[in-house]
Amino acid sequence: MQSSWILAIRSVRPSRRLAPTLTFRPTCLSAPASRRCFHISSPRPQDINPAIEDMAPKAPKFEIKTPKGTRDWSGADMVLREKIFNTITNVFKRHGGVTIDTPVFELKEILAGKYGEDSKLIYDLADQGGELCSLRYDLTVPFARFLAMNKDISQIKRYHIAKVYRRDQPAVKKGRMREFYQCDFDIAGLYDPMIPDAEIIRIINEVFEGLGWQGKYTIKLNSRKILDGIFQVCGVPEASIRPISSAVDKLDKMPWEDVRKEMVEEKGLAPEIADKIGKYVVLKGKRDLLEQLQKDEELAANPSMQQGFADMDLLFTYLDAFNAGHSVSFDLSLARGLDYYTGVIYEVVTEGSAPKVSAASADASAEKSKKKKGKAGEDEDRSDDPTVGIGSVAAGGRYDNLVGMFSGKTQVPCVGISFGIDRIFSIMRANQAKKERKNEVDVFVMAFGGGKDFTGLLKERSEIAARLWDANIKAEFLYKVKPKLQNQFKAAEANGVPFALILGEDELAQGKIKIKEMGLPEDHPLKEGELIDLKNLTKEVQVRIERKKQLDAIVEQAEGLRVVGGIKGEDVKVEQLAKEGEGGEEVKVEN
Repeated sequence: MQSSWILAIRSVRPSRRLAPTLTFRPTCLSAPASRRCFHISSPRPQDINPAIEDMAPKAPKFEIKTPKGTRDWSGADMVLREKIFNTITNVFKRHGGVTIDTPVFELKEILAGKYGEDSKLIYDLADQGGELCSLRYDLTVPFARFLAMNKDISQIKRYHIAKVYRRDQPAVKKGRMREFYQCDFDIAGLYDPMIPDAEIIRIINEVFEGLGWQGKYTIKLNSRKILDGIFQVCGVPEASIRPISSAVDKLDKMPWEDVRKEMVEEKGLAPEIADKIGKYVVLKGKRDLLEQLQKDEELAANPSMQQGFADMDLLFTYLDAFNAGHSVSFDLSLARGLDYYTGVIYEVVTEGSAPKVSAASADASAEKSKKKKGKAGEDEDRSDDPTVGIGSVAAGGRYDNLVGMFSGKTQVPCVGISFGIDRIFSIMRANQAKKERKNEVDVFVMAFGGGKDFTGLLKERSEIAARLWDANIKAEFLYKVKPKLQNQFKAAEANGVPFALILGEDELAQGKIKIKEMGLPEDHPLKEGELIDLKNLTKEVQVRIERKKQLDAIVEQAEGLRVVGGIKGEDVKVEQLAKEGEGGEEVKVEN
């Protein structure tokens, strides 16, 4: 016969909070084994040690937050960011890209002198190991250093996805961060002129069209050789070309009058030279603008312009062959302030890139507020500042001399593009606010039934989920033995799951299961779902998932065209497109 133990609990209300103690009384030893007992009691108030209270965790005296210009990522935001990463990576691999990784910090001397006026935004690190280091400002200079160290690599298509750091004034909601992701693709090596440059522009098109941005972005295109030629013809001193170039680069944020003022008053350029520059940098077009510039005898006589004209003429020819010129705008205001660019440069802009109002036309009271803040205002988040736009969402160009800065005589010509993930995300997040998903699950497996005889069909739900997982279909079910149907639908809706598989005992007995697309309107003929054969389960589910993806892409494209005003003569009707997509058109799916 087994002995039983009795726990006797005695509680004394102490004046201070203390954990109770467990004691075994020796007097219990004389009791029969079946009556031996432990006593749990709280200590008496006079027995409390005040020092114990000091061991309890206390709230920190500082504010718990992320540093300015940074943020945490979770939930639906992570799903969207991963979608962006995957879209870009697939394009990079399609074009033969191989990935590399480099340290998050570099020797300070590696980064110094490569970024022009933006060098002041580099984060320097304290000397803790005998070397002066800085956090990387971009992924391009580390790549050039990598090539200089690996002299056996003469040609490479490389991509790199990683965080970079800039001590800029943040606007977090607009994707202007101090810590942010860049996705870079670069073609390094000696090739015939402008072929790699044209492929980079083709890659830009594929990325943004893959993200559903058809008709909603513009690739601004220019050449440093053409821009330098214009400055030389206009009479800009050689030592002032880069500072004046940086001023021109602000034309997407400021009107010409403000840029001219900076050139003259801050950078000492003669007013008549600034006026001459102004006649050129406001021009934009396509090949027609190139032909217009070539007719200008003064420009055509400049050696730098001649090289730029030849490059641009070739580029437009190859863009036509790649079917990649539709989104390009030859824009003489594009300057790209970084010092390492030597040839073609480009920048991708979209709705929201430019500020709502220029700094010059900003409210006088806002200007006074800035003055009051002084230096402290430099760290303030500018997300709600109408004079701050999202800026370019991707940028790049040709840099033929950067590797040679590290390796001496060895030159490795390069051209590349960098996508700003946080800025792309901020635009897509705003556009998808009404249809966000917290994960990528496509199917929620449910059980239908109730009453005392309802088993919950947990075994059957588990088996169905396993079949879906084996077919690489993303699926979930509620971790409850007897779930209520209402709670299962709530779980699916909370995560934005597009399809539900509903198991019922009668349907299972017939070898059937119901599939229901979530969110259909009340008058839709398939609002309540449709029965499908269990033996064809995975194929039936895959067909519907693929069809919905295609339909969503059509609707998104149509909405995008409507947002930018549509194309003349093409009145896109979203509802009609949606009905055509639901018409049961067969989609081929491989098992």
